Amino acid sequence: MMRFPYFVLAGIVIGADRFLKWWIQEHVFLPRTLIPGFIRLNLVHNMGGAFGIFPKSGPLFIIVPSLVSAAIAGALLFAPLHGKTVKIGLSLVLGGALGNLIDRVTMGYVLDFFEVRWFSVFNLADACITVGVVLIIIHTLLGGERNRAAG
Repeated sequence: MMRFPYFVLAGIVIGADRFLKWWIQEHVFLPRTLIPGFIRLNLVHNMGGAFGIFPKSGPLFIIVPSLVSAAIAGALLFAPLHGKTVKIGLSLVLGGALGNLIDRVTMGYVLDFFEVRWFSVFNLADACITVGVVLIIIHTLLGGERNRAAG
């Protein structure tokens, strides 16, 4: 029941997210094109939730991620989770949620900077949350904890 590495992964996500947000603000002239017509760096102060929905719902976006993060940390510590996929997924969601929560508490908004022309503007924390949720879904769709040999 060695779960420490999953909290280390969440910490790495938080650290990388914090560093990248600082580095983009301090060292990159914005906006800056990465792939012409597709991806550019552009700072956006997201006052709402994902995709900017529900702007100016500050307390909601502090309370809910706090509760979700506590639940995920509790699950990583105490739940009988089987399989690395679900544990890695939960770790990525935890790190991403805490990375964005730090922004909301310290600045009142989330700093987004990857702008994909046909999609939205997001940050590393958002990407980690998305990948984590996909891993959890894959784990669930592939049968989760049941014995695959038993059918």
